[in-house]
Amino acid sequence: MKQFSNPQKPGSIRLLLVDDEDNFRQTLAKRLAKRGLVAEQAADGEQCLSILENKAMDVVVLDVKMPGMSGIEVLRHIAASCPNTEVILLTGQASASDGVDGIKSGAFDYLTKPIELEHLFNKIRQAYDKIQRREAERQEAESREQMQQQMVACERLASLGTLAAGVAHEINNPLAIIGESAGWMQHLFAKDEFKSMPRREDVFRALDKVEKSVERASRITHQLLGFVGKSEPVVSEVNLVQLAEEAIQLIIHEARNREIRIIRQMPSSLEAIWSDAYQIRQVLLNLLTNALHAVNFQGTITIAVEDGADSQVITVGDSGPGIAREHLEKIFEPFFSTKSPGQGTGLGLFVSRGIVEKLGGSIEVSSKLGQGARFCVRLPKHRIGNAEISESRGDNRRQKI
Repeated sequence: MKQFSNPQKPGSIRLLLVDDEDNFRQTLAKRLAKRGLVAEQAADGEQCLSILENKAMDVVVLDVKMPGMSGIEVLRHIAASCPNTEVILLTGQASASDGVDGIKSGAFDYLTKPIELEHLFNKIRQAYDKIQRREAERQEAESREQMQQQMVACERLASLGTLAAGVAHEINNPLAIIGESAGWMQHLFAKDEFKSMPRREDVFRALDKVEKSVERASRITHQLLGFVGKSEPVVSEVNLVQLAEEAIQLIIHEARNREIRIIRQMPSSLEAIWSDAYQIRQVLLNLLTNALHAVNFQGTITIAVEDGADSQVITVGDSGPGIAREHLEKIFEPFFSTKSPGQGTGLGLFVSRGIVEKLGGSIEVSSKLGQGARFCVRLPKHRIGNAEISESRGDNRRQKI
């Protein structure tokens, strides 16, 4: 959408003069130019509409009486095709009723000939001010609506976090009972009195499956608690390969449903860094989720971890449509989203950048249309200055269940 400049600068007003009297039109254009208003000119209605098809105008000063297409007809065409353009009609003393008809058809105002230049100049400025007010109101309404949508989205996310934490806690209680019962049964059937029990080995295999399933479910609930935990940095030793694998496991089923292949380019062993596992995990999930949405169906997501001298780098790439160049500079701005309305909050990458920078790192994006996108997160190996140090290692955050 076109942007409107400061009304204190007349030269910024895009003005078109339309009159079949060449001397009158050219004289008027010269006198306005001395006041800083540079106008384009058209000799009739057809030429006026032709100019408007190729170039936006803020104000059109339009003569009512012209051969061929009348000024009122031209006005109606402008009102239909250029709703942001204001029209000031020029009419003779004897045909003031045409000006009134023009107002009814959407003209900003009308002036009778002969024209006082100061009066016309002020009318042009007033018409331009109206355009700016209308644009400001539109932007304010759009911003207010967007803010309301984001507030609803944030409230929904907060509620989801609370729900996830509650579900995780509730599930862990029966999981603990199931795990304890399976362990007791294994201990019981290991006694001599059950050595002759039919299909005893099948029972042990079944109990082993129960215990492994309990452990897997427990890991998932711990991950849920990790994602909805507190936001202040808690530093511990963090293995980025393990964190990356945890994040992959949370989206792998959706990836399979969409026939998206996940390519891992991660070393089998990697030294730990000092950082906040919960917050890094959140960043990884954001990037992987965005990659899923970008690819959508039948493509690849590549996640790589590289070790450097004083930092480690995580790269998440996808085979999606890529990001337009004009969007690359805005991609980390709050509420900016390339997704369809209602499909994203526009906060994921903004929050991710804030997290990474708070951890002393950096995040960058590179992309070309049709060639996917790559997000590189660089994290320092040393711990954060005044952050809380967790006594736990590996998962990085003690959980109370």
